[in-house]
Amino acid sequence: MSDYTTVNIERRGQVAIVTMDRPEALNAFNAALRADILRAIREVNEDPAVRVVVLTGAGRAFGAGADLSELPTADPHWRVDDQLNHEYKPALLEIYRAPKPWISSVKGPAAGVSSAFAMVCDLTVMAENAYIYQAFTAISLVPDGGATWHLVRTVGRKRAYEIIATGEKLKADKCLEWGLCNRVVPADALLDDTVAWAQELAARAPLSLRYAKEAVGRACQADLDQTISDEAALQAICIGSEDAAEGTAAFLEKRNPVWKGR
Repeated sequence: MSDYTTVNIERRGQVAIVTMDRPEALNAFNAALRADILRAIREVNEDPAVRVVVLTGAGRAFGAGADLSELPTADPHWRVDDQLNHEYKPALLEIYRAPKPWISSVKGPAAGVSSAFAMVCDLTVMAENAYIYQAFTAISLVPDGGATWHLVRTVGRKRAYEIIATGEKLKADKCLEWGLCNRVVPADALLDDTVAWAQELAARAPLSLRYAKEAVGRACQADLDQTISDEAALQAICIGSEDAAEGTAAFLEKRNPVWKGR
């Protein structure tokens, strides 16, 4: 296990909890957190004992976005697009392409690029006091980290632009209504409820979870014709697996299956 200064990893059985740990800065991304989060994501993705991952923030926030106090604007050779493409993008895509489900557990603000980390997860649980916030028009910037991609595909073009242009703090109940989260729970129960759901998912067939996630990701970008073919290819992988045989046998024998992930 790696040593981190701004991230904590806790394992509860087959569930890993990755916590961004800069509570004094509302978990805003500085250089250390950008580096740590990528390594932590890779650590749990590569751990075969972990079947579901929960992503959350320490203290009273999920994350306040980028740490603007750290921007090296005085450096004439610094480029924000390099930072976004080479530091944020790899971490976000590691979650999106992970062979296991990720659940974001959101309390307080998920603002700026932190909202992109919340939205890139496969599922989201929000506390009643949580909100998603695109604060960019207040500082003459645009959303980044893929936030526009998630918003457009979830709420549609007009609502996505409204959220960005007005800088509305989207509260948890509206996020639930608009499909930006799956569940809203009391703030004091957030992590326990999220982990309980993660443990339920961890008991499901891991190959099914993996390839269903891949199928959904492909379907976001393909037409029906291609989606049917993509599903067929993934089904061909699953149907010949040991787990599919075990699932069928367990169903017929009226017992709980024992999954091996192969």
